[in-house]
Amino acid sequence: MNWITNYVRPKINSLFSRREVPENLWTKCPECGTMLFHRELTGNQNVCSSCDHHMAITPRERFEALFDGGIFTEVKVPDSVTDPLHFRDQKKYTDRIKAAQKASGERDAMLVATGEIGRTPIVAAAQDFSFMAGSMGMYVGNAIIAAAEQAVKLKQPLVLFSASGGARMQEGMLSLMQMPRTTVAVQMLKEAGLPYIVVLTHPTTGGVTASYAMLGDVQIAEPNAQIGFAGARVIEQTIREKLPEGFQRAEYLLDHGMLDRVVHRKAMRDELVTLIRMLTGLPPAVRGDLMPPEPVAEPVPAAPPAEEAKA
Repeated sequence: MNWITNYVRPKINSLFSRREVPENLWTKCPECGTMLFHRELTGNQNVCSSCDHHMAITPRERFEALFDGGIFTEVKVPDSVTDPLHFRDQKKYTDRIKAAQKASGERDAMLVATGEIGRTPIVAAAQDFSFMAGSMGMYVGNAIIAAAEQAVKLKQPLVLFSASGGARMQEGMLSLMQMPRTTVAVQMLKEAGLPYIVVLTHPTTGGVTASYAMLGDVQIAEPNAQIGFAGARVIEQTIREKLPEGFQRAEYLLDHGMLDRVVHRKAMRDELVTLIRMLTGLPPAVRGDLMPPEPVAEPVPAAPPAEEAKA
């Protein structure tokens, strides 16, 4: 036995037999630092099993957990002008859009769909914070109008999940014009007598908070979600005072009357079913996906033979 047999050969074998471990098998919780296995995290709707921190979730993942059986139908959103201002900072705006589309697999920062939750038909819209921070541009305005029009057409409630850093600066004044446009869309729902429920997720800030995100008939938020217009640092510098603990967090806003509910993500579906059926005058939902079985009649015993009857 020599050094080639004892050292070189095992080293070569270990190099060829080494298996590469995918980098996306584990996710580190940004709140408590716990390493979470991706399947466990997905099954828990992107909520940390250790500290209950609610991480970001894409609109498709949210809809799969929200709708009965994960089945929903996308609503077509009219296209908008891609780069109306020919904006360029460190990159061209068109390049940023293409990169975000490639990374997310979506056309823009909002997805609209129809389906049933608890066998109750609804229209739902959800923002994707991973798409340019969920910023509100012309496409998002078109998406909310399309969602409102679909809800009015089908006479169904609209549930909107907000997650945004505010207006999209690359579209300038055109992005700010989506604030009155979406407000008019919400007014369409109110005139039709249809419920409009908003679920504010982390974070919801800027022009989104100043328009459609705070106009719901019922305002719900996920735990510890940051909700506000200007950033806390800007407010502190403006008023020159220290802000209270938990300022702009969901629980603080609930205590001060800005929200109606703070609901855990795993309980959100049941909460929405209860609210929607209450607001639309429907009876409480039957728990479970299957209808209760019809009662089975007990078998009637056969009549005894005639001879036994005579005996």
